[in-house]
Amino acid sequence: MVYQVVVTRGFAEPDGTTIFGDIGLSRLTDAGLAWRVLDEEVEELRPDQLDEADAVLVLGHERVTAESIPDNGRLRHVARFGAGFDAVDTDACARHGVLVTNTGTAVRRPVADSVIALLYALSHHLVVKDRLVREGRWAERGAWRGSGLTGATVGIVGLGGIGLETARRVRAQGLRVLAYNRSDRSREAAEVGTELRTLEEVLAESDYVVVTVAANAGTRHLIGDRELSLMRPTARLINVSRGMVVDEGALTARLSDGRLAGAGLDVFTEEPLKADSPLTALDNVTLAPHSLCWTDQYTAAVSASVMASLLAVSRGEQPDETVNGPFPSGTWRDNERDST
Repeated sequence: MVYQVVVTRGFAEPDGTTIFGDIGLSRLTDAGLAWRVLDEEVEELRPDQLDEADAVLVLGHERVTAESIPDNGRLRHVARFGAGFDAVDTDACARHGVLVTNTGTAVRRPVADSVIALLYALSHHLVVKDRLVREGRWAERGAWRGSGLTGATVGIVGLGGIGLETARRVRAQGLRVLAYNRSDRSREAAEVGTELRTLEEVLAESDYVVVTVAANAGTRHLIGDRELSLMRPTARLINVSRGMVVDEGALTARLSDGRLAGAGLDVFTEEPLKADSPLTALDNVTLAPHSLCWTDQYTAAVSASVMASLLAVSRGEQPDETVNGPFPSGTWRDNERDST
């Protein structure tokens, strides 16, 4: 039986071209695996779409729930193209012996670079100044003097892989870095020259707060109105995590009335962000469509990672970046099939 990989339709065309560019599907073909792109774009994958699949490559934000998994026991692998796996019910997958992988290591540098881009864009009012030139409003440039970064403090909320890489990049700019993490990361923090503090201290002492935590039930509205009230009126918030981590309504209110100086957002509670969202009317907000880290290097790194995982699982091997594994003997590795 040929090992079959199903690719979700949201970000891909039937011929395998994707919104990211070439993601290396030819590597699967070269290894003797078959792949196909789903005919239909859906928000939640259905079992009939996966009943002949050994693996599913989730390119976008399609949900994989307990109801998505076919009863025939064939599906063994859900591979996420990217770091976030909040749309995948990892516990349900584990119960069915389905391994879930992501590409957390591959996205660290691209996402950290996007934080740096937002940091400088906010400090220099780059979006507004671009608009002043395009609209012939040079006379207004004096009203948009930037905030120098010398001596600034950047607080990172979530010191996982992306948070650590962000700390390295920010430290390289000569800035002071504070960090909060729910579990102890003191050794990792010391390695990147970062001071671990409570969430309240990070919010109160930082000129820029960068949110990089994973999205889950425990981090929903981790940054709510109370937390935002602890930030200085001159401070700015950067969110490259998920929209649900920040209370968007509370953030919008504080940005609108000047209780917070600005924000750089690549993620939103509802995506795509509606064109009439109050956020789009604010000059102190820099917005990106959940793609700021999408570069040629991002595609190359993430593609290499996800293809390596797909090929490893097809051979019955344990891949490098598992979310809900490794599984013990007697589950997916003992149900190997001939993949040629």
